[in-house]
Amino acid sequence: MTREAPVVLWFRRDLRLGDHAALLEASKHSKHVLALYVLDEALLKPGGAPREAFLYGCLEKLDEQLGGRLMLVRGDPAVEVVRAAKKIGAAAVHVSADTGPYGRRRDASVAKALAEHNIDWVETGSPYAVTPGRVTKPDGDPYRVFTPFHRAWTARGWHSPADTGPSLVDWVEPPKSLKIPRAPQVSATLPEPGEQAALDVWHAFLDDGIETYDEDRDRPDREGTTRLSPYLRWGNIHPRTILADLAGDDRVGAKSLRSEICWREFHADVLWHRPETARKNYDKRFDGMRHDDDPEAFERWCAGRTGYPIVDAGMRQLLAEGWMHNRVRMVVASFLVKDLHLPWWLGARHFMKHLVDGDLASNQLNWQWVAGCGTDAAPYFRIFNPTTQGEKFDPNGDYVRKYVPELRSVGGKAVHKLKERPKEYPEPMADHAHERQVSLERYGKITS
Repeated sequence: MTREAPVVLWFRRDLRLGDHAALLEASKHSKHVLALYVLDEALLKPGGAPREAFLYGCLEKLDEQLGGRLMLVRGDPAVEVVRAAKKIGAAAVHVSADTGPYGRRRDASVAKALAEHNIDWVETGSPYAVTPGRVTKPDGDPYRVFTPFHRAWTARGWHSPADTGPSLVDWVEPPKSLKIPRAPQVSATLPEPGEQAALDVWHAFLDDGIETYDEDRDRPDREGTTRLSPYLRWGNIHPRTILADLAGDDRVGAKSLRSEICWREFHADVLWHRPETARKNYDKRFDGMRHDDDPEAFERWCAGRTGYPIVDAGMRQLLAEGWMHNRVRMVVASFLVKDLHLPWWLGARHFMKHLVDGDLASNQLNWQWVAGCGTDAAPYFRIFNPTTQGEKFDPNGDYVRKYVPELRSVGGKAVHKLKERPKEYPEPMADHAHERQVSLERYGKITS
C-alpha cells in the first residue's frame, strides 16, 4: 500500500475527530481519507426516534467538522462500503472495532466482501478504554463478577488519547452522498449533539461536579451525574479522554467515576463473551421463572401511572428527556420485574426505544442485574422498595414534583408516602410488600 492511495474511514460509534485511534492509523497509511457513514436499517429500525434524532444531529456536527465532506449512504454495509471504497480506488477501509453481536457479524461480512476486491480491512481501537475480550483471568477465562474485573481492568491500563483532529488528513470529496435526513419529530428535549458539546459537558463537570460526584450521582433531585452517556454511546467522546483527565486524581469522586466507566466496560465484556445475553437470561435458571402476562399493567408502567411517585417520575422523565437518572432506572426496573412480575426484556425494549443513550450491552445487562438473572452472586433478594428509595434519594421530593405535576401541591418528602392523593393521581397498582413475597416465592421454585 502506498501513501498516495486513498483509504476510507467508516464512522460508526465514533462520531468525533479528536482522540480517534482509527483516524490516526488511517493517516499513517494515506494522507487522503474518505469519511463514510452508512445508514443501516438493521440498526435504525429498533433504535427509537430520540436516538435517531440525536444521531442525525451528531452526523450534522461531524459533517461541519469535515467541511461538508461526510459521505452518507444507505443500505447493506457489505454492499455500500465496498461500493464507496471502489469508487475512490481505496486501498483499505479503517474502522473502530464494533464489539456488539450484530456489529461483529456485519463487520465479518464487510471484511469478506472487501477482500474479494483486494481492499484491506483495518480495525484500530474500539468504543472502550480496553477492548472487550482483552481482560481475562490468568487462565484465560472471562470474569463473571465486577469487582475482580475492575481490579484486572485497572491493572491492565489503557492507551493515552490519540492526537488527532480534522486537519490530520486531507478529506476526500465524496463522489456522491445523501443528505443527512431530517430528524424525526420527538417530544423529548434532547441534549446538544456532537463532539464539541460532549467536551463542553465533560469539562464543565470536571470543573464543578467531580468533587461531589460520589454522593450526588445517586440523587435524582440534583444535577450530580456527568450526563455523558449519550456522548459515550455515539462516540462523541472516548472514555480514554475522560480517564486521561482523571489520571492521578485520587479524590473520591474521581475514583467513583472511574468505577462507573469500568461498569460500562464490564457489561461490554460480558456481551462479547456471551452475545446471547442481549436477548436471553445470563443465568439459565431464570428460563424457568414464571412471569405474568398483563399488557395493561405494562402500559401503565410505560406511561408513569403506577401510583408510586418515584416510579412515575422516572418513567415520565424518560418520555420528556430521552434519559433517566441511573438510580431511578434501577427503581423502575425493579418495580416492573418484581412488583408487576413482567419479564425484564419488555422493559429493556421500552428503554431502548426511548433512551437517547440506549446502549445494548449496558441496557440489557443492567436490566438483568436488577432482574437477578445477570452477573451477580446473590442478586434476587435485591428488591427495591419504591417508597423508601424515594425517601432516601429524593428526600425533599423535588425530583417527583418536577416530573409529576399532579403532586406539586404536596410538600417535602410526604410526596413519597401520600396520605391523601389528588384525584387525578392514581392509587398504587400493586402492594409492594405482598408482591415482594410473590417474587421471592417464584424465585424459590427455580432454585429449590
